[in-house]
Amino acid sequence: MIRVAFDSGPLHGPRTGIGHAVRRITESFEVVAPDVELRPYLVSFRSRPEAGIVRLPYPAALALRMWARFDAPRPDRHFGDIDVVHGTNYVAPPSRHPRVVSVYDCWALDNPSDVHRDVRLMMGALRRSIDTGAHVHASSHATARRLREHFPTAKISVIHLGSPTASSVAHQTTGASTRATAIPEDGHVILAVGTVERRKNLPFLVTLFDDVVGNVPDARLVIAGAPGADQAALDRARDASAHRDRIHVLGRVDEVTLDHLMKRARVLVYPSLDEGFGFPILEAMVDSIPVVASTAGSIPEIAGDAALLRSVDDRDGWTEALVRALTDDDERARLVTAGHARSGTFDWSRTATELAALYAKVADGE
Repeated sequence: MIRVAFDSGPLHGPRTGIGHAVRRITESFEVVAPDVELRPYLVSFRSRPEAGIVRLPYPAALALRMWARFDAPRPDRHFGDIDVVHGTNYVAPPSRHPRVVSVYDCWALDNPSDVHRDVRLMMGALRRSIDTGAHVHASSHATARRLREHFPTAKISVIHLGSPTASSVAHQTTGASTRATAIPEDGHVILAVGTVERRKNLPFLVTLFDDVVGNVPDARLVIAGAPGADQAALDRARDASAHRDRIHVLGRVDEVTLDHLMKRARVLVYPSLDEGFGFPILEAMVDSIPVVASTAGSIPEIAGDAALLRSVDDRDGWTEALVRALTDDDERARLVTAGHARSGTFDWSRTATELAALYAKVADGE
């Protein structure tokens, strides 16, 4: 039995892609790795953890500041008798035990001025944990390559995450929010999903929309994601569009609403400047929705030939790809078939099995 102090923080608060990953990993361990005992912990004074979750007695911001500079405070006495610590969200606290830290992308390391102060604090703690020997779990080879540029001597293992499955995609037909049901039923919906931050490159997508409508007059653009630092740029781009009435910016949506939107979508578009994995791409493939995405970060690694990929420098290429994905029935059929095959190659059981093997390796001092 390998006992793992396991950061359950991403499971608290609004569910992000990392939260989805942590939940699926936890569920998969129960099935394929019964010799792994997860002992969940949380660094937060705001959340109310369920029974069995250890809440470390430190304010998160103070802990991150300390962990970026010192090997203290160590939470070992709160963890009890464990073999490994796994920081699932960029931060592994200092410990006398071996540590694993999950890193999904390097955007904040590469662009510190573009991220929130709290994220910069996390990156400081990440740097120290790697410098003091934590083993890195990277969610893609693209992320691993960037990490090796930042940390040439780091110990890094690439373990892909899994894909949504029929059981994990909601597929609920009622209860969508009025924001989703208020979108007129006419037209071909281009759906973008993601927090409105610069990394997601959503204003670029809006600036393409007039050209798309010139070819597909009934197109609608729907953007679903929490407001972020790029919200003002997105609003300006929408206001400048000649077809602003066909651009719908919904803000954060719940899972039922997102499921409703996925059912409406004719194309899922993902123009990111960097990605460590890209769950919406695989979710669209599971739901038989063609994908148009950028060539940044891990996207080509995850999407393979099952999406139309374009550089964000190629505006004409993006317009052509969106029009084709909306109107070319043969290409749409190819993308749907390829998407089903591609999404099936990402399996949560394999993720959990490989993480269990990594825990054993790290616990043995390798």
